Amino acid sequence: MKKAGIGIPTIQDRARQALVKSALEPEWESRFEGTSYGFRPGRSAHDAISRIYQSINKGGYYVLDADIAKCFDRINHDYLLSKINCPSSLKRDLKQWLKAGVLDNGVFEDTETGTPQGGVISPLLANIALLGMVRLIETMYPKTKWVKVKVTLIRYADDFVVISPSLEIIEQCKTAISVWLKPVGLEIKPEKTRICHTLKPIEYNGKIEEPGFDFLGFNIRQYPAGKYKSGKTCGTASRLIGHKTHIKPSNKAVKAHTEVIKGVIKQYRTAPQSALISKLNPIIRGWANYYSAVVSTETFVKLDFIIWQMLRAWTVSRCGKASNKKLRNYFRHGTIKLSNGKERHENWIFQTKDGLHLFMHNWTPIVRHTLIRPEATPYDGNWTYWATRKGQAIDTPTSIAKLLKKQKGKCTWCGQFFTPLDLIEVDHIVPRSQGGKDEYKNLQLLHRHCHDDKTALDEEMMLHS
Repeated sequence: MKKAGIGIPTIQDRARQALVKSALEPEWESRFEGTSYGFRPGRSAHDAISRIYQSINKGGYYVLDADIAKCFDRINHDYLLSKINCPSSLKRDLKQWLKAGVLDNGVFEDTETGTPQGGVISPLLANIALLGMVRLIETMYPKTKWVKVKVTLIRYADDFVVISPSLEIIEQCKTAISVWLKPVGLEIKPEKTRICHTLKPIEYNGKIEEPGFDFLGFNIRQYPAGKYKSGKTCGTASRLIGHKTHIKPSNKAVKAHTEVIKGVIKQYRTAPQSALISKLNPIIRGWANYYSAVVSTETFVKLDFIIWQMLRAWTVSRCGKASNKKLRNYFRHGTIKLSNGKERHENWIFQTKDGLHLFMHNWTPIVRHTLIRPEATPYDGNWTYWATRKGQAIDTPTSIAKLLKKQKGKCTWCGQFFTPLDLIEVDHIVPRSQGGKDEYKNLQLLHRHCHDDKTALDEEMMLHS
C-alpha cells in the first residue's frame, strides 16, 4: 500500500523492504562492478570522483558525461524481475511493491514501470537493473597484457561518465549504451548528455564545448601548466605531461549553497544572533566537509567573504549604519582550535558574547579521500579494512585493536561482543557535522547495523535541533 497523494510506501512496507534488502544485498554486492558507486554500502560520491581523477590525471581525455532519463520511473518490471533469482516469497513481495500503484488526489494510478518511489529497496533494484553496463564496455574494449585500458565507465546511480583518449571510442560507447538500455526500459537524456575534453575546447556537433565537466557537484578539469606545476607520469622514467588536473566545487553547487545561506540569514533577520549561528553552522560544516577532499581552499575563502558581507548587512538592518563599535557587538576576535588540532587567530569572527561562533569554510582542512578497492564489499568479512576506512585517525589494525581493548570487545551501542564475522564500523561519538573531532576519545567501534541506527538517530536529532 502507498500513502494517499504522495506515493511513498507505508512504515510497514518500508520495514518489510528493509528486511528483503538485507537478504538480497550481500549476493548482489559481490556481483556489482568495481566502478559502480551510487547507493552502495561503504561507497560514496568521493570514491567516484577519486576514480575519475585516477583515470585522467596522466593525460588528456575525451569524456561522455551522461544521465539516464527518469531512471527510477521507467525500469521495465519484467526485465528487472528476470535478473533476480530468489525464493518465490521474496519475488512475490518485489512484484507487489513494483505494481502497487499510486494514489494521487484520490485517483489510483497503476505503476507499470519503475521502482517504488521513496522505497527502501528502490536504490538496490535500480543498481540490479543497471548491472552489466560497465561490463558491456569492458567486453567491447578488454584490458590485455599489452594494451592499456582504452575506456573507463564510472557510474553513480543514474549518472555516469565514459572516459577515453579516443573520440571515436566515446561515440561508439554512447551508441552501445543506448542500445543496451532499451530492454531495461531506459534511455540517455539528450539534454543532459555532453561530450567534451578534459584539457582543451573541442567542436562537436557544430558547438564549441569548453574543457572539463561537472559531476556530482564537482567540476573536473585540466589546466595547462609549466614545468614547475605540471603533473608527471609514473615510473622511473617519469616525464612532465604539461598540465595539472584540478577538481573543485562546481559553480552551480557554490551558487546553490550561497542561496541557501542567504535564505537562512533573511529568515532569521529578527532572530537572536545565537539562533542564526546554530542554524548556519550545520549547513556550513556539512557543505565544507563534502568538498574537503578536493581543491577547495580558494572556494572556501571566497564563500567566507561573501557570508561576511551578508552578515554585515544583517547587523546593519538591526542597528543602523555600521561602525566598528557597533560591529564589535557581533564580530569579535579570538583563537579557534581546528579539528586537526591546530589553532588560528581570527579578528572578525561572527560570535556571541557567550562565545558561540559561526563556523567558517576555510577552517575545514583539505584531506584527500582514499579510494575504495574495486572489489571490496562490506560483506566480504574483511572488517579490519572496512573499519580503517571510517576515520582518518584510525588507519591501522593496531589502532582498531586499541579501540577493541578500550571497549572490552563490546559494541557500545548494543553491548554485544564482537565476533570475527561481524561487520564493524568506526563511528564518531559526536558526529563531525556537529563539531566532533578525529581523535580517540571521540571514536568508538559499533556493529554495522548499530552504526546505521545511530546515524539515523543523529540525523533525526539534527533535523529537530
